[in-house]
Amino acid sequence: MIGYFNEEQIMLQKSVREFTDLYIRPLAAEIDQNEKIPEDLIKKIAEMGLLGTAIPEKYGGGGFGEVGYCLAQEEVTKACGSTAAFIGAHQSIGTNAIYLGGSESLKMKYLPDLTSGKKIAAFALTESNAGSDSFNLRTSAEFKNGKWLLNGEKLWITNGAVADIFSVFARTEKGISGFVVEKNFPGVSVGPNEKKLGIRGSVTNAIRFENVEVPAENIIGVDGRGFLIAMQTLDLGRLGIGACSIGAAKELLELSVQYSNQRKQFNQQISKFQAIQFMLSDITTKIYAMESMLYRTAAKYDNGGDISQEAAIVKLFCSEAVSEVADLALQIHGGMGFSREIPIERFYRDARILRIFEGTSEIQKIIISRKTLKNNGKWKI
Repeated sequence: MIGYFNEEQIMLQKSVREFTDLYIRPLAAEIDQNEKIPEDLIKKIAEMGLLGTAIPEKYGGGGFGEVGYCLAQEEVTKACGSTAAFIGAHQSIGTNAIYLGGSESLKMKYLPDLTSGKKIAAFALTESNAGSDSFNLRTSAEFKNGKWLLNGEKLWITNGAVADIFSVFARTEKGISGFVVEKNFPGVSVGPNEKKLGIRGSVTNAIRFENVEVPAENIIGVDGRGFLIAMQTLDLGRLGIGACSIGAAKELLELSVQYSNQRKQFNQQISKFQAIQFMLSDITTKIYAMESMLYRTAAKYDNGGDISQEAAIVKLFCSEAVSEVADLALQIHGGMGFSREIPIERFYRDARILRIFEGTSEIQKIIISRKTLKNNGKWKI
């Protein structure tokens, strides 16, 4: 897509691809097996600038915007879905909640350490009764003696065990509000790592808050307006899911073409069979559609546009499409695709979470339909 991106974005993509091939790809199977991203790799990722790609340079970020962030995430996911999930939870939602809603002093206090990788972030919204129904929060924050007193528990928090900073959403007298909570605040405790089907190297935990005192200035935005900030943050998270979906799909296509050109049956390469050609055609077509909608939407956001409906469309289509691509790729590889000897089965497992992350496919359909009905079916660019 050389004609679609500017020179700076192309250079970013190239440098991230080279970095990924050198440092992430060789460790991908080990990360999945050991269920951990090595600390040394996280340090290299931070030094590369991948923990603040989209954040403005003023706060220590790369200043590449959402298009740049998506390009970087696409390249990382080609090698390792777990590493991409770690980066996404840190930057796209954990850090972005502060960037989108925080006061200038709050941004200056936390963003430079987050974009440099000195501190790792996580986004804490989900609870036992507040998953898809994210407004139904029970975690509470009471303003008392000049501080916020936080109580409750969050579930399925990506980066929970490795994060230093949490963007936490809780219910106050005025509604839902966001808070920056440091892990070392007394009363914060992290549960054990969840055992998961995919993205095994990306840690997921429950986080408990028991009478945690949060400084008054650590509120994200205005008291009672936190739900809007959370939803705006998730819009960007959904673009990140689109980028991860594309990265995985492109890698699966390349692996499938290589295998189909090498594998022979009935005295010829299986790529000569129409059945295989049709599968490769389907994968290629899905990638084109995924890529087109993602970068159109990311560019619209970088130009100041409202993308709430488009982000849901990107997330819905791309996450569903990559699962279909993974299934086709496994079918092309046959029994080898089912073996851990090659990465196809890892991509197959990792792809499944993308239909759940940042709102299930069903929630995306609700978001899309509401906007469609509001606009009386008229498409607005």
